[in-house]
Amino acid sequence: MKIFADLHLHSRYSRATSKDMTLESLASWGSKKGLQILGTGDFTHPIWFSELSSQLQEKKAGVYFISQYPEVNFVLSAEISAIYSDKGKVRRIHLVVLAPSLKMAKLLNQKLADFGNLYADGRPIFGLSAERLCEEIFSVDEDFLIIPAHIWTPWFSLFGSNSGYDSFSECFGRFSKVVPAIETGLSSDPAMNWRLSQLDQKSIVSFSDSHSPANLGREATVFDLSKDFDYLELKNALNRETKKILFTVEFFPEEGKYHYDGHRNCGVSFSPTEARELNFLCPKCHRPLTIGVLNRVEQLADRNAEDSEVNHFIKGRADRPGFVFAVPLMEIIADVYAQTKTSAFVKKIYDDILNKAKEFEILLDLNEMELKQICPKEVAEGVLAVRRREVEKTAGFDGQYGVVKIKKTSSAETQTSLF
Repeated sequence: MKIFADLHLHSRYSRATSKDMTLESLASWGSKKGLQILGTGDFTHPIWFSELSSQLQEKKAGVYFISQYPEVNFVLSAEISAIYSDKGKVRRIHLVVLAPSLKMAKLLNQKLADFGNLYADGRPIFGLSAERLCEEIFSVDEDFLIIPAHIWTPWFSLFGSNSGYDSFSECFGRFSKVVPAIETGLSSDPAMNWRLSQLDQKSIVSFSDSHSPANLGREATVFDLSKDFDYLELKNALNRETKKILFTVEFFPEEGKYHYDGHRNCGVSFSPTEARELNFLCPKCHRPLTIGVLNRVEQLADRNAEDSEVNHFIKGRADRPGFVFAVPLMEIIADVYAQTKTSAFVKKIYDDILNKAKEFEILLDLNEMELKQICPKEVAEGVLAVRRREVEKTAGFDGQYGVVKIKKTSSAETQTSLF
């Protein structure tokens, strides 16, 4: 059974998150979008954990729901920040952690409380190495899952240019083989990660890292699971050998905040080639540029990039699942009508469409005739243009989102900015 999952998100107890990140709101938006599994986010935060414990009902072992939206399944998830010194360099590594049950999550929280203040933020910070955190987590229960988050982000990730390592094993040490997967992050796609042979044995997953309900599913992973799956079946599906990941849904990586090199404050950005010609120094302030994801991939890759066939679905290679690029429906609507995506006009059209179909069905599955039956013509044409990758992209850099525009067509309605 095809199951859409978004396992990396946050509650309202994390910094810079929407007050609407409640269980009911998450389930409501997950249902609209066609997500069958959501992470809870932030199970390490004591107040949020109390809400999870009182509101979640267990469906299968380690899989939960709330009564208002039984079609949306929850698994316990959190993101942990490890900031520490190793080999003369400060490392900042973010980890997504999945817990096998409320009971085990509670025991882990009790252990982690000895190392930091769990009330300070939904994403707690510990001065422990990634390897040491693995040790502490697995000592509670070996069925916890650990996935390095957004692995290329410059400031807080496994391979980050200003925060991380050059190799997976250098970061995770003796736990390297039991960490089954990596998360692409918004600024990279699976094909970029295929270029590193050191990741050949790791599954590649994508999730939203959402701080607001509307951003759920902007990236997602699609699993092949049974109708009555439990936590252990999901855990098993994250092992590459099982071939239970069908595909991932991806941002165009240029749209992410860190694809190119640059300085946000100076308003300059550069491709890796251009940055090399500048000796990686900003031409305005003459300080080192923030090295982005594409450049960092180039530094660590031991395989050449290959052009993929321009079609809706990019097939996997070397026994890898494929992936598909998508733009959130609300952004497409805003584009074709030259509105902001937060406008009441866009919201009304969005809600009208989602009364007829799930968002992932619209973005990925429905044919042209079906789209035009449930969407305004301009919106249907925008969806089809994105599927064909008829877009123009300006890469994000140094914390600034990129811009994706539908290429000009004979229809004037499809010429404005997507983002």
